[in-house]
Amino acid sequence: MNILFIHQNFPGQFKFLAPALVRQGHRVVAMTLQKTAASEWQGVQLLPYAVTRGTTPNVHPWVGDFETKTIRAEACFRAALKLKAQGFTPDVIVAHHGWGESLFLKEVWPDAKLGIYCEFYYRPDGSDVGFDPEFPPKDAAGDACRLRLKNLNNLLHFEVADAGMAPTHWQASTFPEPFRSRITVVHDGIDTDAIRSNPAVSMTVQTRAGGQLPLTRNDELITFVNRNLEPYRGYHVFMRALPEILRRRPTARVLIVGADDVSYGARPEGARKWRNIFADEVRPQISDADWSRVHFLGHVPYPQFIALLQLSTVHVYLTYPFVLSWSLLEAMSAGCAIVASDTQPLHEVIRHDETGRLFNFFDGAALTNEVCALLDDPAARARLGADAREFARANYDLKTVCLPRQLRWVQDLAGNQPP
Repeated sequence: MNILFIHQNFPGQFKFLAPALVRQGHRVVAMTLQKTAASEWQGVQLLPYAVTRGTTPNVHPWVGDFETKTIRAEACFRAALKLKAQGFTPDVIVAHHGWGESLFLKEVWPDAKLGIYCEFYYRPDGSDVGFDPEFPPKDAAGDACRLRLKNLNNLLHFEVADAGMAPTHWQASTFPEPFRSRITVVHDGIDTDAIRSNPAVSMTVQTRAGGQLPLTRNDELITFVNRNLEPYRGYHVFMRALPEILRRRPTARVLIVGADDVSYGARPEGARKWRNIFADEVRPQISDADWSRVHFLGHVPYPQFIALLQLSTVHVYLTYPFVLSWSLLEAMSAGCAIVASDTQPLHEVIRHDETGRLFNFFDGAALTNEVCALLDDPAARARLGADAREFARANYDLKTVCLPRQLRWVQDLAGNQPP
């Protein structure tokens, strides 16, 4: 088959699926907004394209999001017309439609089957919006109106998409009927053979004084990982628990991975970053000696990230009711003892005192108690870590579970079979 992938940051969620289709003998092409000089990646032909205009100044704030998506959709549409003129006709189009790019592709190739990656459908209640009372919406009355318009991209895709794929049942459940019935739940997959416990692991981190600090499994290490350090992933809750954790664990070190931008939520007012806002808030409660045990690592290379999980004594993960992070499942695959917020979609993977420990997202004291209790209990850590890994292998393993299901989804999409 001819298979076309659409993802603004390709490969994204398709980093395993696209090369696997190449290995099956299909011709695979990917259109992306990334600027790259490369013409191929793991057998996938790369076709970068660019938008030709910006958003309208002072456009109504409720429609600005859809204008941005329309601009991207037009750019992808124009690039697709050129690709069609070169003789390429896809049998299947697999798109992450969240940024709008795939909105008009059926106008170019009406007979192609379109499958969309259904990551999230926005709701005025019951998910991320309004979840955290510390950050109320500035226009509570108008927020529901804004979200209805933000879903225009989703709704218009429902008219043209033949099927959907969602990584978790909860994320699929946010989508409305009748399209929800056309969504297959299958995760992107975790390479559990590559991500596993390693008793001999070690790594070195840089101290604030500029020195090099070697770390091994003999160190007591609390790990916390976000793409960006922001309230959506509970950074503020974690930081506020640190003074007491550090006081009760005088030899523990805290390794925090994440940049200082935002991935999902709003930026704070002014020029300050969420990372600094909450670090500055708790700093007066922490002595200089204890603060020297808190290490902000920023973004780290993937091998170092895996080593960090393998070193972790207790791993902490928090999130609003929103999309599930790959990092949590990778931590489970590495056999981490996990303390996690009792929020959706974690209920699908963390069973309290079986594959991890759950606590109320807003209860910093409960977070502190759970972390310290596990640090005091090596047997519980070993049990939780082993069960977490087994759960990840049984339900999210890339080679034996997720990738075969994804490949079947593509085949069913091509054959017009209900996935």
